[in-house]
Amino acid sequence: MSTTTPDPGRARAATAVVSGEEIGAIETIRRGVRHSPELAHGIRVTLLLAALSTAGQVVVPVAVQQTLDRGINAPGGTDVRFTVVMALLATLAVLVTGLASYLMTYRLFRAAETGLSSLRVKAFRHVHDLPLGTQDTERRGSLVSRVTSDIDQVSQFIVFGGVLLVVSVGQVLVATVVMAIYSWELTLVVWVCFAPLFLSLRYFQRRLSEAYGVVRRQVGLMLSAIAEPVVGAAVVRSYAVEGRTQARIDTAIDTYRGAAVRAQGFTAVSFSLGGISAGLANAGVIVIGVLLGIAGRMTAGEILAFAFLVTLFVGPVQMGTQILTDAQNAIAGWRRVIGLLDTPAELVDPGPSGSDLPDRAVDVELDGVWFAYPGGDAVLRDVSLRIAAGRRVAVVGETGSGKSTIAKLLTRLVDPTSGAVRLDGVDLREVRGASLRRRVVLVPQEGFLFDDTVLANARYGDLGADESRVLAAAAEIGLDDWIAGLPDGVHTQVGQRGESLSAGERQLVALLRAHLADPDLLVLDEATSAVDPALEMRINRALERLMAGRTAITIAHRLSTAEKADEVVVVDAGRIVQHGPHAELVAAEGSAYARLHASWVAQRAVAS
Repeated sequence: MSTTTPDPGRARAATAVVSGEEIGAIETIRRGVRHSPELAHGIRVTLLLAALSTAGQVVVPVAVQQTLDRGINAPGGTDVRFTVVMALLATLAVLVTGLASYLMTYRLFRAAETGLSSLRVKAFRHVHDLPLGTQDTERRGSLVSRVTSDIDQVSQFIVFGGVLLVVSVGQVLVATVVMAIYSWELTLVVWVCFAPLFLSLRYFQRRLSEAYGVVRRQVGLMLSAIAEPVVGAAVVRSYAVEGRTQARIDTAIDTYRGAAVRAQGFTAVSFSLGGISAGLANAGVIVIGVLLGIAGRMTAGEILAFAFLVTLFVGPVQMGTQILTDAQNAIAGWRRVIGLLDTPAELVDPGPSGSDLPDRAVDVELDGVWFAYPGGDAVLRDVSLRIAAGRRVAVVGETGSGKSTIAKLLTRLVDPTSGAVRLDGVDLREVRGASLRRRVVLVPQEGFLFDDTVLANARYGDLGADESRVLAAAAEIGLDDWIAGLPDGVHTQVGQRGESLSAGERQLVALLRAHLADPDLLVLDEATSAVDPALEMRINRALERLMAGRTAITIAHRLSTAEKADEVVVVDAGRIVQHGPHAELVAAEGSAYARLHASWVAQRAVAS
């Protein structure tokens, strides 16, 4: 027996998706590359191409200077041969630079898209590994934005901003060195003019990081605000709340707009400061360059070459302000993705070291189970229960009593806060995920269908089943004539979330899916509750065949289900208060089950 002390706080501690906002920029990039190692593949060759591309751009100003001073203005007249050689050298430099730039860009693009597609897949899979409590407390739009929009921002920066960053930094350094060779005085003038911009970069980086952190969060909130009424369009129209819904969407969009405008405001200031610095630098070079020329300390060719070099210096510096914006936007998104990946997945699959469930009906045991949802009190309190293999059990209780939580525990959609859930004596936490999903199946109260055909949705129970196997399975549980009556048979499109079918028909597909899965433990969350009277008899016959030879546990909302069960488990306020056959429990006057049954009988009498 388990002696673990219940700790509802444990359930709360690991539920919120980590924001990652406390991570610095360098640490974010380092951890991002660790999550996407493809980003660093071949980086040495790429950097070599970047260096070649950068160095090649300096050849043209030097060639211009040499052509002017030693070719056109050569002592004794123009040296045509030297001028032609310089022109060819400049042309070759342009071609080599262009080729190197193309190869560098291609390699960066390929590495970025490969690495970030891997990150997107990893993030999407991790969403499915998160505890249900985390998924329930985190807005769906926010989770989706982390896998899509946030990673898109990273992709755009690495592919475009990354190219510019590598080239620009190298270009500034090389231009500075060559400028200093020509004239340290003019080089000093250029750097003094840009000093205010360089000194303010740290400030703008910090403010942009904060601003774009807000922008990325607002993107998630905006997607949530838009997606929710799209999914719930029928409810919006039925209750005529289009105005209120539109107001919520407008507010979310306006909040995002405000955050984006504030972030761009910092970009505008830094970009303007760059433009002012560039103007001062060009003016200073012209004035002081002319004075140095008059003093005989610089030739006309050197002054012209220096002007070209200033352009090579100014361009990437000005571009750097935009790169800074893209970088902060991307890093803010990267932090959110890393925060998602850092959120612990409580349902850890033991993998190859885990146990496999036997291919037969299983015994079920809940041993001293406690469970609490995030931020709440315990829903189940010291629940202990044993169910023999092959038995049909109905779990009943008032709304909120904890009976649906038992279904989640049995199928390991959640783990107990303390205690253990065992199948055939094996703790579910020690069962391989693949084995668990093959041998244990949950049919929820509302069967979720994907936007595909009946055939494709049924095959989720057994992806290896072909059409003939699906039709045979439908015949085994008496659904063949229903499928034959569909417009296109098993190829009928069900629409998004199965909306082209009725609620009862969606449950028929869910039951067919469960039958194809051929589980040993079948957990039903009152799978017939959404079925209309015309289909109820068919469903009951299908359920009889579906539950034959396997352990079946039904979360019963209608006590007619409990009447047919081998055993009834009564849950009240998170505890099991009764357990036994229906006839025995209903005969215990004043008991919780007797009161539930009497109330249900009275409601049926009124309804009839």
